Amino acid sequence: MKAMILAAGRGERMRPLTDTTPKPLLQAGGMALIEYHLKALAHAGISELVINHAHLGSRVETVLGDGSDYDLTITYSPEAAALETGGGILQALPLLAPGPFIVVNGDVWTDYPFERLPPEPDGLAHLVLVDNPVHHHGGDFALDGGRVTTSGARLTFSGIGVYRPELFEGCEPGAFPLAPLLRRAIKAGRVSGEHYRGRWMDIGTPQRLAELDRMLMAENESP
Repeated sequence: MKAMILAAGRGERMRPLTDTTPKPLLQAGGMALIEYHLKALAHAGISELVINHAHLGSRVETVLGDGSDYDLTITYSPEAAALETGGGILQALPLLAPGPFIVVNGDVWTDYPFERLPPEPDGLAHLVLVDNPVHHHGGDFALDGGRVTTSGARLTFSGIGVYRPELFEGCEPGAFPLAPLLRRAIKAGRVSGEHYRGRWMDIGTPQRLAELDRMLMAENESP
């Protein structure tokens, strides 16, 4: 099974930090955000990884290289201009297909064990949902017997999912979001899901990055 980390966002809310450093390379706990994903994916048995990039993307390639330091083989999918989540995945699809693949947002931190993800989702996609953070109290989707729905008590989409290439059938190259594709598949009853109750943070602001850094540094200092 292959995986993709979405790392092409400009990180406007993270400025001025992202004026000189691509968002995935911002550090917390003494390590770049993206490295937590690399280590977790490798631990789960993933060996082939695709990373898209746009803003300061060459820095990402320079720091991570071919992935051998992480027991991974990394292939890059550069974007002249950020293609959003859907467009970025579509461009990278030839590197990920023909089977289902994992996609992880590069701007989240979590201790989710990626080995739990189903290699063959029951439908077009499988989504990991988490408790709603304070800054997103309304949530995104609901769960009903292992199926993702749009009605009921809502949870937040974690940015972690497994997708079949068929989810992107009919899409044209260019920039477009992933959410409408997921909502269409959810409406058709073709998206499974799970509620992860472990640790997860959306690192969308300098304040949240600092909070994560304090937490991880404190843990590193604990005996």
